[in-house]
Amino acid sequence: MTEAAQSSSTVAAPSPAAGTTAARPAPVFGSSEVPAARATEDRIYIPEAEPSLAPEGEHGPDRFLDRELSWLAFNARVLELAEDPDLFLLERVSFLSIFASNLDEFFMVRVAGLKRRIATGLAVPSPAGLSPHEVLDQISEAAHVLQERHTRVFAEQIRPALEESGIRLVSWGDLGEAEHEQLSAMFSEQVFPILTPLAVDPAHPFPYISGLSLNLAVIVRNPVSEKELFARLKVPDQLPRLISVDGPRAGSRRSARFIPLEELIAVHLDQLFPGMEVLEHHTFRVTRNEDLEVEEDDAENLLQALEKELLRRRFGPPVRLEVTTDISPNVLALLVRELGVEEPEVYSLPAPLDLRGLSVIARVDRPELHYPKQLAHTSRFLNESETAKAANVFAAMRRRDILLHHPYDSFSTSVQAFLEQAAADPKVQAIKQTLYRTSGDSPIVDALIDAAEAGKQVLALVEIKARFDEQANISWARKLEQAGVHVVYGIVGLKTHCKLSLVVRQENDGLRRYCHIGTGNYHPRTARYYEDLGLLTCDEQVGEDLSKLFNQLSGYAPKSTFKRLLVAPRSVRSGLIDRIETEIRNARAGLRARVVIKVNSMVDEAIIDALYRASQAGVKVDIIVRGICALRPGVPGLSENITVRSILGRFLEHSRVFAFANGGNPVVYIGSADMMHRNLDRRVEALVQLRNREDIADLIALLDRYVAPTTASWHLDREGHWTRHHVDESGRPLEDIQSWLLASRARQRAVSIR
Repeated sequence: MTEAAQSSSTVAAPSPAAGTTAARPAPVFGSSEVPAARATEDRIYIPEAEPSLAPEGEHGPDRFLDRELSWLAFNARVLELAEDPDLFLLERVSFLSIFASNLDEFFMVRVAGLKRRIATGLAVPSPAGLSPHEVLDQISEAAHVLQERHTRVFAEQIRPALEESGIRLVSWGDLGEAEHEQLSAMFSEQVFPILTPLAVDPAHPFPYISGLSLNLAVIVRNPVSEKELFARLKVPDQLPRLISVDGPRAGSRRSARFIPLEELIAVHLDQLFPGMEVLEHHTFRVTRNEDLEVEEDDAENLLQALEKELLRRRFGPPVRLEVTTDISPNVLALLVRELGVEEPEVYSLPAPLDLRGLSVIARVDRPELHYPKQLAHTSRFLNESETAKAANVFAAMRRRDILLHHPYDSFSTSVQAFLEQAAADPKVQAIKQTLYRTSGDSPIVDALIDAAEAGKQVLALVEIKARFDEQANISWARKLEQAGVHVVYGIVGLKTHCKLSLVVRQENDGLRRYCHIGTGNYHPRTARYYEDLGLLTCDEQVGEDLSKLFNQLSGYAPKSTFKRLLVAPRSVRSGLIDRIETEIRNARAGLRARVVIKVNSMVDEAIIDALYRASQAGVKVDIIVRGICALRPGVPGLSENITVRSILGRFLEHSRVFAFANGGNPVVYIGSADMMHRNLDRRVEALVQLRNREDIADLIALLDRYVAPTTASWHLDREGHWTRHHVDESGRPLEDIQSWLLASRARQRAVSIR
């Protein structure tokens, strides 16, 4: 879950039925007339220091929540969805798998990074006032509790519910002779040839254990010498983790049985150690430091430097050892000693380990156990009738700005169509594009290649440092270069995270620039379950801004003035704080003042302190955050006018929106930046100010619905505790915002085709 994280990683989640269809609340910001944007001076630079963390008034570091513990609280919310008996069963299974994947990434990156800083003496107290060792201890305590809870949910809730629905996770002893013969034949043909047992003795040192691999620790005895020996066997990750007992088509039947791959291997260990007596075997798993450190300033070639670092990533130090509860003390002691882990880093859990593998079961074709299928529709501003042939995106953009909301609006008939039509249009002269993450069979990349082969000028800014997508992006970069695309990797020291497309087209009255600015990646697959916003526009100011920004990214343009953009690392933080300060002045003058921010993470101390000042001035502040939040809401004298809500649902809430009442003339930005140091200081991010009054009013009304007391969400309190609010006082379900949006778009489409 990498946006994961982001991962991450990656979360999505929900309510099984569509919510109510109450009338949309009216915007509370007043008129949606937007004044002309103030030009901002912006240039790309690398800051020399983090923003000041000086205490505000009487409140010291305890005005912040710890970001690492807040992330664990976020993953606990994912686990709550798996625990919810009112959700569709196979979606609950999916959330169990997502939880496991998220936690893996947390250990590989956040815990590993903290351990590295402690080891090198670079760790400093967190903004929340905790020492590095205190943070690590609290992480360990919380992570142990969460992993144990995770396995209990599977064993006590999900597994029995699956069995009631005819889906069983079986062991070898549950099967009959016919199944044994079938699985043994499959083992001999597909599994045995790729297994490699590794002995450990004076001639064979303890082998390297790759990160996240599942392994068998095997104790065998030589019947001649009576000597006991240790061997390690890796469970191959190129095979499905759960093997269908009933054949490849079993997923569409009313019943389905699966056996863990490691158990199938375990019952055939005698074939791997002929002549030896197998005494015992245990499964274990290691998580390693897999964060990247590329010294760009000293690297002559960023691509080569990154490829070397990717090789080193495989050999990062262990940060977690997972073992089954039945492991023998001697085997555990050997693993701890050879891997160099400490006692708090050992997680003893019931089998099966690595519940990411439940994704196999989550994909079983049982429609009644999944969310009802939904089909994204073409935006009404692109095509009034979906029975017509594909819309002319350029003509639609000339009529008006088009605000897209994915996955409710189809990505393929909007953003993808925009780039595909640009590639095929002989009037298009140039295409400029950022790529942070994209799919393995990307139609976006194909369109850029087609455009280059047609003789158009094509620039692709490929961010090869996108975490865990580095290798894929290196491959894309080389493929694009071979097709004649101008490929650049951005600016040394900064990740290019902004989501931008610029198309230059020759028209009767001269060149016109068509633009897309989004909150999500150009990734057709994740666009089906990531909630994101995007703006299609041919506004001259936006086109001019994007031209300047692409020139900064591909060439030398150290100083530029932007009219409708805020660009990190120069002006996103300062621009948003300026807007917050305007709300403070308006509140003191008796004018309309309010701030609503929707982001994935709220961590940046300077932004949080500005929001505290706004609260103290009487400004109503609503924060909608999917993941981490270091802000403490509801603290008297500090943040009593701030609420924090979190929405996890069927779709992963990924859009970033910044709305300001502005004295009755609302200002709204959308874009790629979260409120984190890395986004504001170490990435190129872009926010665009909306201008269309209808779009502004609709988006504000939607934000109001997100924070309404009738909407299901989690609420954060001043102590850092999240409480789920999904039923009212009478026990009736609160409205699920994502179900409401699906129903709303279905109604809009029904009206449009009458």
